[in-house]
Amino acid sequence: MLEEFRLSVLKKHAMTGVSYMLPLVVASGLLIAIGNICGNNPALIADYKASYSVWQAAVTLGVYGMGLIPAVMSAAIAYSIADRPGIAPGLLMGMIANAMGAGFFGGMLGGYMAGWCVNFLKKAVKVPVWAQALMPMLIIPLLASLIVGFVMFFLIGGPVAAVSLSLTIMLQSMQGGSAALFGAIMGAMAAFDFGGPVNKVASLFADGLLLQGVYGPEAIKICASMIPPFGVTLSWLLRKKRYSKGEAANIKVAFPLGICMITEGVIPIAAVDPLRVVFSCSTGAAVGGAIIMLLGVESPVPSGGMFIVPAMNNPLGFLLALGTGSVIAAILLTILKKDAPEEIVVDDEEETVDLSSFHIK
Repeated sequence: MLEEFRLSVLKKHAMTGVSYMLPLVVASGLLIAIGNICGNNPALIADYKASYSVWQAAVTLGVYGMGLIPAVMSAAIAYSIADRPGIAPGLLMGMIANAMGAGFFGGMLGGYMAGWCVNFLKKAVKVPVWAQALMPMLIIPLLASLIVGFVMFFLIGGPVAAVSLSLTIMLQSMQGGSAALFGAIMGAMAAFDFGGPVNKVASLFADGLLLQGVYGPEAIKICASMIPPFGVTLSWLLRKKRYSKGEAANIKVAFPLGICMITEGVIPIAAVDPLRVVFSCSTGAAVGGAIIMLLGVESPVPSGGMFIVPAMNNPLGFLLALGTGSVIAAILLTILKKDAPEEIVVDDEEETVDLSSFHIK
């Protein structure tokens, strides 16, 4: 039983939820961004019997999609924990969380509770043989929905909603030094382990705030994820002696991946010299994150790299933060890294053997 509460297991279920949720977030965010850019911030459709524009429909569709995020996240987590019987109660917990204002974090919590409750009921509820076929389709989903639904309605939904609201207000009211510090911490976390657990924590936090209407952390996440490949590439261009031929080949792969916001391409370079690469990239990303917050850059789309920059509220500010962070990372790498050892070329010339003295009898 305690196995289910291990950090690695909890993370696995959360990542499953993110993998199911992310396509919905990206599609919905792009619909909102495209509709706002092309339609000059149109209003949502209020009366479906009246005429409305294509851009109104795009924005409305995106908003509806965003409203489904807690339910999809919750259902995916419950499914990861308890398989198909967890889907129905998980969806309902996400819908309740969204309706009560608990949002993304409430949906996550509801998904865990729904999955655990279903697993408990599988072991605890005993029925006659003739009713066993009804267990996964009717009995367990119904009981789990009732139990966890009442817990969400009457116990934890309100407090989680209050915490979410307080966090949203705090982040929206940040100015000056506090905003820069938050941006620096978020940026450093997003770049620290190149797509590892620390990055995933920052990413999950930013995705949760996106649903609450706080878009700055998403811009930080995107910027900080792109700075390591850009910074390493620029450092290589400034001083190629710092990198071996193998590292240079990896850099040529990392850069195009970085354009798409895939930071994992830097891992082979970091594996050779982890301390210097991690420190340089995290410092550059921290500076980039601070600039993002100071300039008020926001992204309604959580992923996509350079391709979604036009959808941001301040594309030039984002590019300034990205460029500054990448340059700082590159300078630090160029200063701190030592020249790569010269590769010894082994001459594989074949030795000629004289066989003229051998006679076959």
